[in-house]
Amino acid sequence: MAIEQVTVPKAGESITEATLNRWFVANGAFVKADAPLFEMGTDKASQEVVAPASGVVKHLVKEGDTVAIGATVAQIDTDAKAPAPAAQASAPKQQIAEAPSAPKQEAIPSPAAARVLAEAGVKPGDVAGTGPGGRILKEDAVAAASAPKASPAVNGEAKKPAAEAPARVPSQSGARTTREPVSKIRKTIATRLLDSQNTTATLTTFNEADMTAIQDLRAKYNEKFEKKHGTKIGFMSVFVKAAIEALKAFPLVNARLDGNDIVHQHFYDIGVAVSTEKGLMVPVIRGADQLGFADIEKAIAAVAKRARDGKVTVPELEGGTFTITNGGIFGSMLSTPILNPPQCAILGMHSIQKRPVVVNDQIVIRPMMYLALSYDHRLIDGREAVQFLVRIKECVENPERILFEI
Repeated sequence: MAIEQVTVPKAGESITEATLNRWFVANGAFVKADAPLFEMGTDKASQEVVAPASGVVKHLVKEGDTVAIGATVAQIDTDAKAPAPAAQASAPKQQIAEAPSAPKQEAIPSPAAARVLAEAGVKPGDVAGTGPGGRILKEDAVAAASAPKASPAVNGEAKKPAAEAPARVPSQSGARTTREPVSKIRKTIATRLLDSQNTTATLTTFNEADMTAIQDLRAKYNEKFEKKHGTKIGFMSVFVKAAIEALKAFPLVNARLDGNDIVHQHFYDIGVAVSTEKGLMVPVIRGADQLGFADIEKAIAAVAKRARDGKVTVPELEGGTFTITNGGIFGSMLSTPILNPPQCAILGMHSIQKRPVVVNDQIVIRPMMYLALSYDHRLIDGREAVQFLVRIKECVENPERILFEI
């Protein structure tokens, strides 16, 4: 019997253990090489691990178990052959019922799909998945949830649904409260947020920016921009470029503390906070100062999608020099962002609101956005922080400054 050992792959230099979140292949079932076998989660991200060979799988650990990197979690009998559907179909029903067999594999929904199905009251077994290994994606779940439900026939006619049906109660057990274990990612997020508050002298300064110029540019060039580059002009790329100009003018904001040393970083890897179902992640746009607006928009969209799909890699979350977070997409009016150590500053964007402002001694209505810069006061003085934020404001209100680097 030839046995292939399945081990937990490396997930980064600082990662020593992981959690086996779920099996995609049932114990005793046949799996094809390179098909998704299990999902592992670390304190930074989750990723799918594929089968190294074809054969029958034997689980060595259970879902939810914490395992060390490099540990063996399964064995694959590579001598076993894939079951022949034709032979199974011709076997007597009684014989099939009595013969021991592997548990039936139900299509496994992604976390986003699972929530959509639960809210819609649709069973995963009733949905055809289009993802790898038949996995149910969010798009599959949305399509199934929005599909018209068949009603039982009454006297040959479909029964019409009630006009005002009572709302479904999410809890299947009827309990007033339910419990679920805290995920490794959520634990790590909580720990790092507390560490940030306890180990840094965080202070926040505020300003506001008139978004008229950016909105006018988008209205004027967005159609041509999208036609040429395949992406729209977004606010985030403008703020990334504005932040880089400010970081060049005030390089200490791009530095970090390492014990008794100040580490000056002469590169600009900008982290962009992304909200996912498993928590906040900050994928990093490498060498953002070397990218154009279109390249930044594409990079943000690609890495944000991987983060939400649980396919972002650990290296994509490490090594940023400065972070930008946009609470405005959720309607936030104002906030004080928490630092992302070892970085010493973070910029918070907020929702755009039309407000009366004074321009050339005239009261006018303008689309305004509050900006917040949280910084580590151990390294950055208030004067530099305020001037840094003013520089971002100037670049946002006058985008030509970014183009000419002035």
